[in-house]
Amino acid sequence: MFTRTIEPAFYDTDALGHVNNTRLPAWFELARNDLFRLFTPDLDPRKWRLIMARMEVDYRAELQYGRDIEIRTYLSRLGNSSFTVSQEARQDGQLTNLGHVVMVHFDHQAKKAVPIEGELREALKAHLQAEPADA
Repeated sequence: MFTRTIEPAFYDTDALGHVNNTRLPAWFELARNDLFRLFTPDLDPRKWRLIMARMEVDYRAELQYGRDIEIRTYLSRLGNSSFTVSQEARQDGQLTNLGHVVMVHFDHQAKKAVPIEGELREALKAHLQAEPADA
């Protein structure tokens, strides 16, 4: 599991006084950089080997300005050429948001999915885990 801490900025809030729901997908993407480095260590987009096939975010509780948010990133499924990344946002220990993204290992020139094999598969397996009980 990868973990990142986000300190919400004032501009992340909305008129209701809590963190705007549009911020979560952006923070989840930022937190996936650790995982992306397994595929493209320098994050050079010219060498990119992934595409996103699906994204969903469950909003379970409001996030508040002025308190850090912990983003946990892990794999909940590892297939032949695709995998599901699960991400949790937690504030003060409470699960507030749960996201899932299906990523595909992809050859952009050939325009086709590529099997996940060898060392890459082993590196991804190290981050494979079940979802939390409070999900």
